[in-house]
Amino acid sequence: MNKPPTLQWLWQSPAWPTLTFDQDTLSAALARARLEQGILIGKAQALAGQGLAHAIRDTWSGDAVATAAIEGETIDIAAVRSSVARRLGISPDFTAAVPRSVEGLLDVMEDAAAGWDSDLTHDRLCRWQGALFPAGHSLLRPVATGRYRERDEPMQIVSGPVGKEAVHYEAPPSRDVPREMTRFLAWFNGTRAGASMDGIVRAGLAHAWFETIHPFEDGNGRVGRAIVDMALAQSVRLPHRLHGVSAAMRARQAQYYEELNRAQRGSGDVTPWLAWFIETFIDSCSGAARMLDESIARARFWAEHRNTPLNERQRKALDRMLEAGPGHFEGGMTVRKYRALTGASSATASRDLADLANAGLLVRAGAGRSTRYDIAIPGWGWTPGG
Repeated sequence: MNKPPTLQWLWQSPAWPTLTFDQDTLSAALARARLEQGILIGKAQALAGQGLAHAIRDTWSGDAVATAAIEGETIDIAAVRSSVARRLGISPDFTAAVPRSVEGLLDVMEDAAAGWDSDLTHDRLCRWQGALFPAGHSLLRPVATGRYRERDEPMQIVSGPVGKEAVHYEAPPSRDVPREMTRFLAWFNGTRAGASMDGIVRAGLAHAWFETIHPFEDGNGRVGRAIVDMALAQSVRLPHRLHGVSAAMRARQAQYYEELNRAQRGSGDVTPWLAWFIETFIDSCSGAARMLDESIARARFWAEHRNTPLNERQRKALDRMLEAGPGHFEGGMTVRKYRALTGASSATASRDLADLANAGLLVRAGAGRSTRYDIAIPGWGWTPGG
C-alpha cells in the first residue's frame, strides 16, 4: 500500500485555498487598527494641499526604499524622493537621476493605490512584475519577466552556504500556478466591494495567499506588498498612500519572515499571521500620523509667519531646518552652516539669523562661538546627546 505524502506546506493541505481565522481573537486589535486608521485619515483631511502632498511623498518614498530593502536591494532615497515629488506635482528639493528599476517600482506602487477601483488581473500582475526588472535580470541573474514562472525545478526559498542550504519554503509546482492564480484573483476581485470581511483582514489574507503561491521567478515580495497597498486603498475607497506598511514590515523584518513562514507551514488557520499583520498595520498608521503631525506643524509655522518679510537666504535655511523634522537638524543652525547653505558672508549670516530670532522664527541658544539657532516650534529644537 502506498503511503500518503507528508503534508508540509499550506498549499498541500486538503483545506487549501481556504484560509481561516478566529475573529474573536483579532477583534480587539482590529478595533485599535480602525481607530488608528481613522485618526490618520482625519489628520490627512485636516492638512490637505501641499502639506499633505509632502507627507505622502515622505511616506511613499520610505515605503519604496523599505520594500526594496526587504529583498536585499538598496535604492537611493534621493532618486526616489525626486520621482515621487514629480508624480505628486510638487517641486522636488533636488533632482536626481532615477534608474528605470526605481521608476518601475514606483509605477507599481502608484498603480496599486491609484487603480484600487479596477480589477486585479493576470496581465496587470505580470506587468507589475515586469516593471521591477526592466533589464530582465536581478543582481546579474536572468529573470523571467512579465509572466508566471515556468521552470520544472521547485521554487524554494533557501538560506545558507551552497550545499548546506536550509529550505524555508517550497511553493506549488509551476504547472499549477495559472490555476492557483485564477482562484486567488477570483477571490480578491470578488471581495473588493463586499462588506463581509474587514478590509485590513482581507489585505493580510491576500498577502499570505499570494506569497504562498509565489507565482513569479522573482519580485514576489514587492508585488505581494503592492497587493496589500491595493487592498488597503480598496478598504477605504481612497487612492492614497498614507500607510507605510512596507516600512513597518521592514522594521520588524525577522518577525515578518517568521510569521509568514509559520502560516505557510500550517493547515489553513492563519490567525497568528493576521494578528501580527494587524499590529504591523497599527504601527504603520502611528508612524504615518507622526509624519502628518510634522507636516501640520510646518504648515502652521508658515501660516503664523506669513506676513514676516524674508529674503531668499532666510527662506532656504528655514526650509532646510523644517525639512529635517523635530530635533533632527543636528547641532542647530550656526553662522558657519548658514554660510555654507546660502553662500552669505559671515556678517550677513549673523545679521540674517539675528533677524529671524528677533522675528520669532528661530530661537537662540548658547553664546559666543557656541551660539546656535533652532526652529521656533515647541519640541523641534536639537538637544545635545538627544
